[in-house]
Amino acid sequence: MVGILRYLRGYLRIKVWGFSPERFMNLCSNRDILLWDIVREGDAYYMCISLGSFYKLRSIVKKTGTRAAILQRYGLPFFIPTLKRRKVFLLGAFLAAAFWMWSSLYIWDIDLTGNYQITEDAFSEFLQQEDIRIGMRRSALNIEELEKEIRRRFPQVTWTSAMLSGTRLKINLKENDAPIAVEEKQESGGTNLVAQYGGTIVSMIVRSGVPKVAIGDVVEEGTVLVEGILPVYNDDATVREYQEVPSDADIVLEHTRTQTFTLPLEHVEKEYTGRTRSRFFLRVGEKECRMPMERPFLVYDSVIRQSRPSLFEKLSIPVFWGKDTYREYQNVEYRYSREEAESLLGEKLTAFLSTLEEKGVQIIEKDVRIDTSGGEWELSGEFLVREPVGKSVAATIPDVGEKETDE
Repeated sequence: MVGILRYLRGYLRIKVWGFSPERFMNLCSNRDILLWDIVREGDAYYMCISLGSFYKLRSIVKKTGTRAAILQRYGLPFFIPTLKRRKVFLLGAFLAAAFWMWSSLYIWDIDLTGNYQITEDAFSEFLQQEDIRIGMRRSALNIEELEKEIRRRFPQVTWTSAMLSGTRLKINLKENDAPIAVEEKQESGGTNLVAQYGGTIVSMIVRSGVPKVAIGDVVEEGTVLVEGILPVYNDDATVREYQEVPSDADIVLEHTRTQTFTLPLEHVEKEYTGRTRSRFFLRVGEKECRMPMERPFLVYDSVIRQSRPSLFEKLSIPVFWGKDTYREYQNVEYRYSREEAESLLGEKLTAFLSTLEEKGVQIIEKDVRIDTSGGEWELSGEFLVREPVGKSVAATIPDVGEKETDE
């Protein structure tokens, strides 16, 4: 604080020498003239004194037989006169201040947090439909209406908060962690469970419906496993009617699955030549300006590096600059060795088996072979598995009259 006051009032760095500099400083102290940063070099003293106190030194200098010379001037009283000669600087400072004041009236950045189910693209599309964009005036934004519209448009959002922080619009969401209940369509009639593939029944627990097969039976694809039609008999053991029920059962079928994975004998890899070319760009908001450049190489890829000045980042103004680097490469053909082919096909096989296990499929035995066939590597495997079976299909009620006539 003392330093700020000294700067506003102005102060001097002076040199004092002559007959009695020590007496000079004593008299200054007696008359409440403050001196600081005093340094002695030989017979001379260097010190700082306020601008107002300097004008009181004439009598002291005359009485002590010393001399005082100004070495440097500091403070606002000396800075303002120099500005009058720097009209371009003053104009630039005025325009900069006007620019910051003008830019503070607009929204230059939109920050979204808390979104896990809602993608950035989906939310950006929503903002465009609501005419909320970078560069809009802050006064045109209705925070309460925006929060209501977010909750209305996205049912999974349970809480939202929007606020303006400088030129940045901050939107914070909280989504419902529990899955949204979806009403399943109830089948109006009875349903049968049929086999999607052939095999041997190894486990069967029926909760609803009439079982049509038993453990140990060998069934084919399309066989009815559980029927959703229950007969109701008369006293004379004839069928009076049929009742429809949705079949429900846990049935495990043992069967053999086959799977084949292929890999070409040869593949193409990028081999960089080491030649690069670059060009700079400037992006403001959605508009971008790049240095003109012809096609740099016949075959190439590019790396984009962009940075944002810290000043514009703090002000949330979307100004970026960066550089595109183009790297030349050649496509070179390589042939997979057996070890490489086994490794890559093994990764595919592992992913396939993991998918089966996630579906509740139990793998009993497996027989895997790798060979070359038709100009490619081929992995073929046979897997003895036990997996759930039973596809729900609509049941057809037989005609009671026709049934009795047939009997």
